[in-house]
Amino acid sequence: MREKLYQSMIELTNGKWTSYIIKGFAQSKLSKKMIPSYIKYFDITIKEISNNIQDFSTLHEFFIRNVTQESRPVAQLESAVVSPVDAKVEKFGNISLDGVFHVKGKSYKLQDMLGSEKLADAYVNGKYIVLYLSPAEYHRIHAPTDAKVLRQYILGSKSYPVNKWGLQYGKNTISGNYRLLTEIEMPNTKNCFFIKVGAMFVNSIELTNTSKDWYKGEEVGYFSFGSTVVMLFSEDSIEFAPTVQEGKFIRMGELVANML
Repeated sequence: MREKLYQSMIELTNGKWTSYIIKGFAQSKLSKKMIPSYIKYFDITIKEISNNIQDFSTLHEFFIRNVTQESRPVAQLESAVVSPVDAKVEKFGNISLDGVFHVKGKSYKLQDMLGSEKLADAYVNGKYIVLYLSPAEYHRIHAPTDAKVLRQYILGSKSYPVNKWGLQYGKNTISGNYRLLTEIEMPNTKNCFFIKVGAMFVNSIELTNTSKDWYKGEEVGYFSFGSTVVMLFSEDSIEFAPTVQEGKFIRMGELVANML
């Protein structure tokens, strides 16, 4: 019952005009007045921010803020796969032999996630990790490792919530949301699908790096609102670091896994 009620409410409010209004306000000069309250409500550490708070002219500008390089050191081991974002580790583990992984009691098929049975086959029996970014977090996206970009494409149209309620009660939240998919080849010649999932109301995932060659820790884009990142790794490509735990907050640049 809760699941059906939740889905009905989201369907009623998640539309083109609702999204337009929310996005429009966040990018308006009026929204600047909300920045101090936003910082206080989400307990954001301002000493990490590159700019002075008064320099942001809109809430949107603050949301996609930069942080100092010193506050986000990048793990330097050659084998390191680092977190591409500041986020909570929602779930991680093994992809089954039939191409399924699980988040909050829901099953997701690789074919639905990637939109291609052929691409999905390469990740059967691999590993996955789901990283959730709350509205409070630093929302710039970085390369998880040195890599060659093999393909990049968009799937989905609407974006439902990706918080714990959305993942628990939403319908195909991860595999149905608007998402930007990037398949990369890592230095160990194994592949990773690096999937940026849009959040409630706003589908804005902006690319800032269109190069075919990525370098670990460099910025590749940003989210305009709270979002989720899913990384899929092909079989025998990585082992997760012992420090990775469900529910743990991890910063961009921290070790997530080691390449095999």
